[in-house]
Amino acid sequence: MSGSRPPEFTRSPLAAAPPARFAPAPADGVLPEGFFTTTNLPTYVRVDGGWVLPAEPRMDGAIVRLADGRLVVREGRRVRAGDPVVVGIREDGSEGVYVHLDAFGGGDAGAEFQFMGSEVSREKPIDYAHLARLLLDERARGGYVVWVAGPAVVHSRARADLAWFVAEGFVQVLLAGNAVAVHDIEASMFGTTLGMAGSGAPTRGGHGLHMRAINAVRAAGSVAEAVRRGVVRDGIMHACVRHGVPFVLCGSIRDDGPLPDVITDAVAAQDAMRRHTMRATMAVMVATALHAIATGNMLPSYTLGADGTVHPLPTICVDASEFVVSKLKDRGTHQAFGVVTNAQDFLHILRLFVEREADARARRPVDPAAPARRSPYPFLPIP
Repeated sequence: MSGSRPPEFTRSPLAAAPPARFAPAPADGVLPEGFFTTTNLPTYVRVDGGWVLPAEPRMDGAIVRLADGRLVVREGRRVRAGDPVVVGIREDGSEGVYVHLDAFGGGDAGAEFQFMGSEVSREKPIDYAHLARLLLDERARGGYVVWVAGPAVVHSRARADLAWFVAEGFVQVLLAGNAVAVHDIEASMFGTTLGMAGSGAPTRGGHGLHMRAINAVRAAGSVAEAVRRGVVRDGIMHACVRHGVPFVLCGSIRDDGPLPDVITDAVAAQDAMRRHTMRATMAVMVATALHAIATGNMLPSYTLGADGTVHPLPTICVDASEFVVSKLKDRGTHQAFGVVTNAQDFLHILRLFVEREADARARRPVDPAAPARRSPYPFLPIP
């Protein structure tokens, strides 16, 4: 994965930029007046005569200096009274903060992800071969691929394909809502989703089957226990439990049940998702508007390599409607590459291309003189 061109800190005007200013938070969860608001782009802060890239980047946050001197991005609600917070509104370095707007633009730096600049359109071709290579590369380097799914994944009969991606090591965490898990478990127990048979036809009494699925899991105590007891025998949640892939199920006001694993406190759900998005090296969002936008708000547009360079964070948003992809981009996740198609087609075709590419790689001769692979992400070892 190619890195960015770093800012030219030794040249004017950045060479003469003043140090960043800090002001104490006046109270728990309250930021000082004039605090700097982060974007998802690489943002450098001038401290102690150098430029520092804060840890845990995301949009809509503030930059806080910890007691040990490290800089981190924090949600306002997580700031404590007295925490030193970066203040200033300019992003050009003139107030000690520089946002690298063109981190991946032009030349070799942006060549790998030039496709992400495409406009959202159902008429654009989908480069499944490229997406397959990205997933295989992430798995090989020990990346952390965050998948975000909506219930249409299950209703469209794509659950077997997503379960395959989980089992094959392409999913490091699943972020979803109550409905995804409920309908997936209903499909395992009864062969229906919201009472709809595999053919798409409604079934007699099927309207209550999702409630029976919820009740069975609540009786077991958790999704994992329902899998262990054989109540849930296949599907997405079964694959997550069997292969040790964590999942975060976030509740909503419309949830039935919900399942015992669902986090019903919205702030706690955000924190649970954030623990995973901070590790993300790629994100795949399929058939969900609200969860995609929520995840996008927590993602930077880049990852930090072991050598200190920043790399693009591939963000794929899949939906049958251009509106969802456009809304995600309009909410700040500008790096998202939109795929306008239904969940079943996307996951099924992507799986075929991944299998094809994996087979081609397996047939290539191994060069014994090639250097050992090293993870570009210091917090993720090569498996």
